[in-house]
Amino acid sequence: MTKSELFKSLNYVNGTRDKRIEVTQIVLDNPHLISPLLEIAFEDNVEISSKACWILEFVAKKNIQLILTHIDAFTLGISKVQLDSSVRPVAKICELLMKAFFTKSKNEVQLKLKEYHLEKITTSCFDWLIGEHKVAAKAYSMTSLYLLGDKFEWIRPELRMILEQNYSLGSPAYKARARQILALIK
Repeated sequence: MTKSELFKSLNYVNGTRDKRIEVTQIVLDNPHLISPLLEIAFEDNVEISSKACWILEFVAKKNIQLILTHIDAFTLGISKVQLDSSVRPVAKICELLMKAFFTKSKNEVQLKLKEYHLEKITTSCFDWLIGEHKVAAKAYSMTSLYLLGDKFEWIRPELRMILEQNYSLGSPAYKARARQILALIK
């Protein structure tokens, strides 16, 4: 399958889980498609880019290794993502990466992610947390930033300050995750 064929397949992806799983399986069966999928995800074509991000999230949940093989492209591209329909799945992928990176058992994520990757993820997560994004992206960012606080000691005080300042304005879901993270920080 080529990039243009992948692009056509993404046109048929919709909000249903079945369509997402169908294209995800195509990518899982053809790992060479990760590179063009990342290119599409980080392009300006709004609808198709969001669909590519949805598929990337599903791929990451099934096989995070496929994202790791292109971690430079992924971390360079995440700062370009602006739409909530794209930010949410990308923030989820960041959370998956951070959970794997900060687990106690040795794994491939710990070997592949370098400090500059962590810094790019940190920057994007702070941008999503303080930006005008929906609560899911903010919640995933909170978790990622909390975990990144194990590596960069300056993060947790900043995260705490942001959560405390924005708590009263947040939705019930925002408040629930913020309470959880604030309890962990203390």
